[in-house]
Amino acid sequence: MIQTFGFFMAMSFLAASYVVSRELKRKEKEGLISSFTEQRWRGKGVTFLDLAEAFIISFIVGYKLIYLALNFHNFVNDAKGYLLSTQGNLLGGVIVGIGYTFFRYREKEKQKLDKPVLETVTILPHMLVGNITLIAAGAGVLGAKIFDALENYQEFIQHPVETIFSLSGLTVYGGLIFGAIAVLYYTKKKGIPTLHMVDAAAPSMMIAYAVGRIGCQMAGDGDWGIVNAAPKPGWMGFLPNWMWSFSFPHNVVNEGIPISGCMDAHCYALNPPVFPTPFYETVMCTILFFILLSLRKKIHAPGVMFCVYLAMNGVERFLIELIRVNVKYHIFGIGITQAQLISPIFFLLGVFGMYYFHKKYARSLA
Repeated sequence: MIQTFGFFMAMSFLAASYVVSRELKRKEKEGLISSFTEQRWRGKGVTFLDLAEAFIISFIVGYKLIYLALNFHNFVNDAKGYLLSTQGNLLGGVIVGIGYTFFRYREKEKQKLDKPVLETVTILPHMLVGNITLIAAGAGVLGAKIFDALENYQEFIQHPVETIFSLSGLTVYGGLIFGAIAVLYYTKKKGIPTLHMVDAAAPSMMIAYAVGRIGCQMAGDGDWGIVNAAPKPGWMGFLPNWMWSFSFPHNVVNEGIPISGCMDAHCYALNPPVFPTPFYETVMCTILFFILLSLRKKIHAPGVMFCVYLAMNGVERFLIELIRVNVKYHIFGIGITQAQLISPIFFLLGVFGMYYFHKKYARSLA
């Protein structure tokens, strides 16, 4: 019933939101970033757009939830298919929509003043974390889909609609690049210094990636390693066998051979088994996350923290691609993946950025 890939993707954004909020609060206390003001109306009455928005959102929720409650068995058997379908309960949607819209109307009317007041409101950067998370999620998924389409362009050309609306097929670097651009555009408009923003986000992006990869491991979404039929090394003897070589039973992409006696929706397992690369990335990025946390108060030059993250990210992803299954481009006769093309750029930008921002900070103190 629970889509593990989607669940852990959501958890990754929540983890990132928590960490970046803590970092922004720390920078506020240290005086590195400051508050800003915005003008907002207080006491305005409800508008047609307010009511329309409330009705549409609550109608969709009621339309889906009431049908789910009445047809729970069908939902359990194909949760993804139901969520992406037009199936629902029309009467349930109308009742929930009208009920919530009336509630919103009453709440707005209680706050209405005879003469609305334009107030100046002080906002601290950490108060924007909710908006930042939503922007990162939206732009990140869009970028991940675009990069995945470029990486698997033949499949995209053959099945464009299925590829776009599929819950699978997300390329990490596409999500990272698009998400970063969107967030930085938003925070710059709010007056948050770009270098301090990216420094605050560096640990959060690392832990988000670590948490997200748990979903890949549990769902078996195809992000696994190359065949690993070698015996487990002696030094790993105390660890479970799946940490060395895993068959990803019941994987969601239905790859491998049928599992005897299985009657569920996903009844396949890989044979031979492969390297569980999502698990390796979760372990590596969790370690790197704690390293970044330990460095954040020791690095004073703005921009350096983010550059350390870039260098770490580049090395980690380049290394994991050596044992990971992925689409390869053939350049001058050499097979190389999209991530192996991008990760060295991240590493070089990180190394150059550490030198540049450190020198810049040193000159400012001179």
